[in-house]
Amino acid sequence: MSATIRTAALAVAASIALVPAIAPTASAAAKPNLRACYDGNCKITITKKVSFRIDPSFVFTKLTISFNASGVSVQSSGPGVSGSSYFSKGSTSTLNGITISALSLSKKKAVLRLSTQG
Repeated sequence: MSATIRTAALAVAASIALVPAIAPTASAAAKPNLRACYDGNCKITITKKVSFRIDPSFVFTKLTISFNASGVSVQSSGPGVSGSSYFSKGSTSTLNGITISALSLSKKKAVLRLSTQG
């Protein structure tokens, strides 16, 4: 191998070694598994408003949850039905058999538990 090729190969290798690895973003790592909530039982951490399907046996088929530092807003809807609830940290709300609790709440994220156990 000639000195010019060897020098070029070393330069390429050195430049590759200096490129930092790209870490996954925090939002990708924090994406909640909303499918786990279909049966009304899950624990999720959300950082923005979310909507997801719920088993039709609860009468409504969709929940939309948003939050701010002082409380959580839940909208439920389904064919010909709708409902809503607002509650604060440490409180719970029950909509057609699903109890929603705010385990942790800030202006940036909410940790919620959905349960059919009451």
